[in-house]
Order: sequence, then C-alpha cells, then structure tokens
Amino acid sequence: MRTPLTPAEIETALKDLPEWRLENDALVREFKFTSFREAFSFMVRVAFEAESLDHHPEWTNVYNRVLVRLQTHDAGSRVTGKDAELARRIQHISWVG
Repeated sequence: MRTPLTPAEIETALKDLPEWRLENDALVREFKFTSFREAFSFMVRVAFEAESLDHHPEWTNVYNRVLVRLQTHDAGSRVTGKDAELARRIQHISWVG
C-alpha cells in the first residue's frame, strides 16, 4: 500500500501546479482546448506519461474539455507522491493555461 501525502505536502505540491485543486481526496484540473482533436491529442500524450509511471488518471472528455482526477486507489483513494508526479508531468506537457 502506498503512503498518502500529508495535507502540508499536498499544499506544497499544489503551489507548483497552477489551476490544480484538491477535491474529495484527489488532485483535479480541467483543461479546455480549442477542439476535440486538441483535447484528444493531449489525452494521448498524457497516456504515455501515465503508462511510464504505471499510474493512470481518472478522466473524462467532452468535446474540447478534459477533466483529470488523480488519486491512488491502493492508498485508500487518497493523494500520493505518484499523483503529484503525474500532475507535474501533465502540467509540463499541457499547452493551455
């Protein structure tokens, strides 16, 4: 079982993750693109990062919007270092705000 981050650790991680927030024990962010094609290409790129970490997001896509939720199920569905790392990687590859 993975160890959840403390509230202070989550707060520190969020300082480097613009527009991400803590919501119901998950790191959450919505990305808005100019088209479905852009949103889907973003999801493909994120999929490669997620697979390299063996850590996969919960996400939804409706047209040009992608909602990402990150939490670790084997840590009691709480936020761990893996979630923060994947959020950083997602933030790095995102070309929208």
